[in-house]
Amino acid sequence: MKRIGIDVGGTNTDAVLLDDNRIIRSIKTATTTDVTSGIRTAVDHILGGGDADADGIRAIMIGTTHFTNAVIERRGLSKVAVIRIGLPAAHSILPMQAWPADLRSEVEGPTFLIRGGHEFDGREIVPFDDDRMRDVALEIRDSGVTAAAITAVFSPLTSECEERTAAILREVAPGVSVTLSSQLGRIGLIERENATILNSALHRLARDTVAAFETAVAESGLQVPLYLTQNDGTVMPASQAVRFPVLCFASGPTNSMRGARMLSGLDEAIVLDVGGTTTDAGVLVSGFPREANSKVDIGGVSTFFRMPDVVAIALGGGTIVDENSGRIGPQSVGYRITEKARVKGGDTLTLTDVAVRMNRMKFGDVSKVSELPDSLLSDVDVWINGRLAELVDRMKTSVSAVPVIAVGGGAALVPDELPGVSTVIKVEHAGVANAIGAAMAQVSGECDQVFYGVSRDDALAQARDIAKRRALEAGADMETIQLLDAEDIPLTYIPGNPLRVRVRLIADLRG
Repeated sequence: MKRIGIDVGGTNTDAVLLDDNRIIRSIKTATTTDVTSGIRTAVDHILGGGDADADGIRAIMIGTTHFTNAVIERRGLSKVAVIRIGLPAAHSILPMQAWPADLRSEVEGPTFLIRGGHEFDGREIVPFDDDRMRDVALEIRDSGVTAAAITAVFSPLTSECEERTAAILREVAPGVSVTLSSQLGRIGLIERENATILNSALHRLARDTVAAFETAVAESGLQVPLYLTQNDGTVMPASQAVRFPVLCFASGPTNSMRGARMLSGLDEAIVLDVGGTTTDAGVLVSGFPREANSKVDIGGVSTFFRMPDVVAIALGGGTIVDENSGRIGPQSVGYRITEKARVKGGDTLTLTDVAVRMNRMKFGDVSKVSELPDSLLSDVDVWINGRLAELVDRMKTSVSAVPVIAVGGGAALVPDELPGVSTVIKVEHAGVANAIGAAMAQVSGECDQVFYGVSRDDALAQARDIAKRRALEAGADMETIQLLDAEDIPLTYIPGNPLRVRVRLIADLRG
């Protein structure tokens, strides 16, 4: 199946055309403020050659940092009405209480705590208060807020209260977009609520961004489905990305890891993605990014949904080297490397200049750095090796040597040998690994739920059925669905032997 993969970064927009796993063409262009023109330019370049048959292209997959950057930079966010269902319980810590003040001021709308919610075994805490919810819906309508986040206690187990709340809100205030925490789904009230609020705050931006993507694709003359990459290394339909933009937060690192997997053929490895400012390290497990098993901080907000286990350090091609003091980083020239680096006629010494001088990279004019002293080259080499060795060690879970795959525009900075590493693999097309990862046309379905009063086998079977339904809704090919991982955790010291089950399935995209 032919498809185009595009990764829209802060500096560059990378695009590739794949035919199954064969790379037909790739391009790297500057990211534009106008999203539409940047993507259109990339697609036009991809389709510019004679062997690029537009009729055979079945889909376009886009990875973007727009939503992550919006939260980090506090821009483009909507005010959100927050509804928590759980009284008389769940009122000790109010919504958004631990958020950074500047982000909270951008997002916080009217907040309501109402009666309802469920226990871990599905029993009602108290009956849901429909009359109070109608009053709340009227207040939200009159406030002018256009987004609402609904969170109920133990809603991943039963979403009844959230769905009743959403139905009333849509009836009374039909112009308000609604996010239910049960749709983002993991156990943990505060973190799930935080993710739900962020999702609602991003809904308008997601709608506008996806519309711009669709316009760019249409203007390129392609009439194909559009997908966005998400945090777990799979893709979802553009319509689903509008509803759940938070699931795209970490798509950049996951795209690079999935691309590294395709380029190297390894399912188990550490991936070093070296960019202009940072190096991101992640781990491939069964060909997919290893997930973080703890709370994940997004722009200062604690969340708990599927995110890759990624560690970043200030080491990139644009990292500045001070010749006089010997200090290296953390400052970087970033996207200005083509004008600031000495090999390009600039006045700033960077790690790229050193790599060119050491014959590790071909970029610019090496004669402009030919007089760099050997002692400086040696010091920088030791520093790079030490920082990367420490980073790899942080990602390892055993003392055994592991393979490392180097990708990204600065992959040449990674030495050929590192302590604790069995082999360092440098692949062709490393600079566009992120776009290649975006084009990996697989979808996923997940279930993370507490089951009560059923056997372990029945709980696992029910969880698989839920995950399968969600995968099919995302566009999975039924014949290719397979189990990626599953775990079950008994909730001890609680009557009824409740069991928390998490199942994740993957599949190829239909069509």
